[in-house]
Amino acid sequence: MGEMSPTDNDAKHLVPNKMRDFFCTINLDQEEVFRTQVVEKSLSPYFGEEFYFEIPRTFQWLSFYIYDKSVLQKDLRIGKVSIKKEDLCNYTGKENWFMLQPVDSNSEVQGKVHLELKLNELITDNGSVCQQLVVHIKECHGLPLINGQNCDPYATVSLVGPSRNDQKKTKVKKKTSNPQFNETFYFEVTRSSSYTKKSQFQVEEEDIEKLEVRVDLWNNGNLVQDIFLGEIKVPVKVLRNDSFQAWYLLQPRENGNKSSKTDDLGSLRLNICYTEDCVLPSEYYTSLRNLLLKSSDVQPISASAAYILSEVCRDKYDAVLPLVRLLLHHHKLVPFVAAVAELDLRDTQEANTIFRGNSLATRCVDEMMKIVGKHYLKVTLKPVIDEICESPKPCEIDPIKLREGDNVEINMENLRYYVDKVFREIVRSSISCPTLMCDVFYSLRHLAAKRFPNDPHVQYSAVSSFVFLRFFAVAVVSPHTFHLRPHHPDAQTSRTLTLISKAIQTLGSWGSLTKSKLSSFKETFMCEFFKTFQEEKFTESVKKFLDDVSSTESKEPSGVSEPVHLKEGEMYKRAQGRTRIGKKNFKKRWFCLTSREFTYHKQQDKEPIFTIPIKNILAVEKLDENSFNKKNMFQVLHGEKPLYIQANNCVEASEWIEALCRVTRCNQKRLSFYHPSAFLNGSWLCCKATAESTEGCARCTADVPADTQIEIDGDRETERIYSLFTINRSKLQKLEEACGSIAVYQGPRKEPDDYSNFTIEDSVATFHTLQQIIDIVEKLNESHEKYQKKRSSSARYGSEENPIVGKVS
Repeated sequence: MGEMSPTDNDAKHLVPNKMRDFFCTINLDQEEVFRTQVVEKSLSPYFGEEFYFEIPRTFQWLSFYIYDKSVLQKDLRIGKVSIKKEDLCNYTGKENWFMLQPVDSNSEVQGKVHLELKLNELITDNGSVCQQLVVHIKECHGLPLINGQNCDPYATVSLVGPSRNDQKKTKVKKKTSNPQFNETFYFEVTRSSSYTKKSQFQVEEEDIEKLEVRVDLWNNGNLVQDIFLGEIKVPVKVLRNDSFQAWYLLQPRENGNKSSKTDDLGSLRLNICYTEDCVLPSEYYTSLRNLLLKSSDVQPISASAAYILSEVCRDKYDAVLPLVRLLLHHHKLVPFVAAVAELDLRDTQEANTIFRGNSLATRCVDEMMKIVGKHYLKVTLKPVIDEICESPKPCEIDPIKLREGDNVEINMENLRYYVDKVFREIVRSSISCPTLMCDVFYSLRHLAAKRFPNDPHVQYSAVSSFVFLRFFAVAVVSPHTFHLRPHHPDAQTSRTLTLISKAIQTLGSWGSLTKSKLSSFKETFMCEFFKTFQEEKFTESVKKFLDDVSSTESKEPSGVSEPVHLKEGEMYKRAQGRTRIGKKNFKKRWFCLTSREFTYHKQQDKEPIFTIPIKNILAVEKLDENSFNKKNMFQVLHGEKPLYIQANNCVEASEWIEALCRVTRCNQKRLSFYHPSAFLNGSWLCCKATAESTEGCARCTADVPADTQIEIDGDRETERIYSLFTINRSKLQKLEEACGSIAVYQGPRKEPDDYSNFTIEDSVATFHTLQQIIDIVEKLNESHEKYQKKRSSSARYGSEENPIVGKVS
C-alpha cells in the first residue's frame, strides 16, 4: 500500500517576475488531490503545509503545480515539479529544491495501454520468407480528464525505422478514460539486401535493431487541435519469435518536459516521505508482532523491541506512526506510553520543562491524540471555529500589523470574545474526552507527581502540556489539517486563529504557574492583552478541566448527545428524479455527514434538500466508472433508490467511503450483496438483470466487525516496522556490538563511543532483544524474497501491474 506525506515548504523566484498571489496543488498524475492556501503578494511564497494521505490507486507521477491566482480569469499554471513513482524513494525523508518545469501537453501524461505483439513468419507467393508484425491494441486505462471531462481517445500505431514510418489509426472512442479498442494491425518487416540462404528463416540482426513499435494516444479535438495523451515504444528485437502481451505505462513525448526556459520559472522546496509496503499474509508477522506487543512488559523499557525501533530510526516520527497504531489496535498503548514517559521524566531536571521536547513519549501521545481525538475536537471546537471563519471580526492587536483605520481597543474586545468562547468550550468538554486519552493523562499525571513530589502544580502541567499546547492550540491554528474546516481560512482569519491559539496555550498553562508570569511573554502586545484576564478564575477552570480529563472514573452519560460533525464538502450527485426533458443529470451539492444523518444542501449553511438517517444506510460502495463514464464515483444504498455521488478526486472519494462505512458499521440491516454498476435503460449494467429489485451480484466490501472503533490494519503496520528495521540494519548491528562491548568492559569510558547516542540501560537484556529482532527480520527477508521471485517469474515484459500497495505521507 502506498502512503505519502509531502510537505510544501516554499518556492522562490517565480515567474511572472512581480508580486502575485500563489498557491500549490498536489496531483497524482494529473488528478488534483490537495491544494495549499493562497500566499498573497509574494515572489517567493512560503506554504509550510503538511499533507498525509493514503494513495487509493496506482499512479505514475507525483506532481506539484504552482498557480498564479486570478480573480477574474482562469488561474495561470506557472510550472510544475513531477517525480516518477520509482524515483520517490530517492527523495524520501529529506528536503530538496526542484526546478520548476514548464507545463505542456507533451509532458502531461497518465494511464496505461494493453498490447499484444507478435512476429509471424510468412512464405510469399514466390517462395521467399518475410516477417509480419502483428500489433493487437486491446484497451487503455486511466487516461486523463480533459477540461474536467472524459476524453475522446484514439491511438496511432506505427512501425518506425531509419527509412520508414508506417502508421495506422484506431477508431475514436467517445467520452471514456478506459477505451476498449480491440483492433489488430499488420506490418510487413522487410530485410536488408544482404539476404543469404543462411538467414532465410530468421530476421537479420541489424534490421531488428533499428525497428520499433510506437503507440501514441490522442484526444480527438473535433474542431480544435488533437491533444497528445502519451506514447510507448517497444523495440521489435525483444519479440524474436515470441508473443508478448502486457500493460505498458504511457510516457511523455521525448524531451516533452525539457525547455530552454526552465531556469526562468523558479524552484520549489519539498520534503517528501513515501512508503510502499508489500504486506504478506498475517501468519508471517506473528513473531514480530508478539515481540513488539510485549514491549511494555520488558524491564527496562529501553531494552524492548518498540524502544529499540525508535533508537535506530533516523527520525523518531517514522517509528512512532506504525508503532502507535499497532499498540493501539492491540490495546497495549497506555502501558507503553507510561513506561517511556517514566524514562523521559528521569532526564527532566526542572518541573516547568516537563514534556516539552520531542521525545518518544511526547510523539506517541501526539499521534494517539490525532487518531482517537478527531471526534472530540469536532464536537468541542467546530461550532466556534465555524463562527470565527464565517463572520470574522478584526482581531489584530500587534501595533506593527494594524491596518489603517483599525481600532486596537475594539480589536482587543473582539479577540477577547473569541478567546473566552474557545476557552469555555474546551473547559466544558471533559465529558466528551475519549477514555483512552483520559487513561494516558492519568498515567502522566501520577508519574509527574512521583518525579517531582514537592511541586503541587506539576501534575497539572504534565497534562496541560499535551491537551492544551499540543492538541487544542494546534487544532485552533490549523483547523483545515484537523478536518474542522473544508477549506483553508483566508490570511486575516489565519492571523486571528494564531492569536487565539497563543492565548489558549497561555491560559492552559496558568493552572500550573505560580503568580503573575506576564513578564515571560515574548510580545508586549500579548502581555497587555492578558492584563484583562482574571487569573484566579481561569486557573480554577483549567484545574477542574485537567482533573476531569485525567481521571479514570467513568463519565456520566451526557443526556441527549449532540450529533458529531464528521465530514463535509462539495461533490456532485446524480438527480434522483427526472428533469423536464426526461434525462437525469448531475448537480453540485454541499454534503454533510454527522453521527446522526447524511445530508446534502444546495449551498453550505442552507437547509438540507435531502436527508438519510445513518441508521437507514444499508451499504456504501464504489460505483463502476462505466455506469456514467465518470471517475471517483460511489453509491450510498438506503431504503429508496441508490444515491450516486461523484467526488472531486480519488483521495476524497476514498475518505468519504471510509467515513460513511465507519459511522454505519453497527447498522442492523446492512446488505451483504450490492450491484457494482447502475440500473440504466431497464437493466443492471453489471449482471444484466432486468428487475430493479434484483439482489446485488457482488459481495459488499465493507464487512467490518461492529466493535472496531478505529480502522487499523495491524499487518500493514507490522510490515512497516519490519521495513524500518531492515533499512536500519547497520544501526541494529552497531547497537548489538555496543551491548557486547559494555558487557565485556564495565570500567569507565574516557573517549566517546560510536554508540554514545544509544540508550543502553541493561546491555544483556538489550542484546537479547536485538538478537530476536535480527533473527525475525532475516526470516521475513526470506519470505519477501520468495514472494518477489514468484512475482517476477510470472511477470511479462512491459507489465505495469504491481501487487504492492503504496501510501503517501
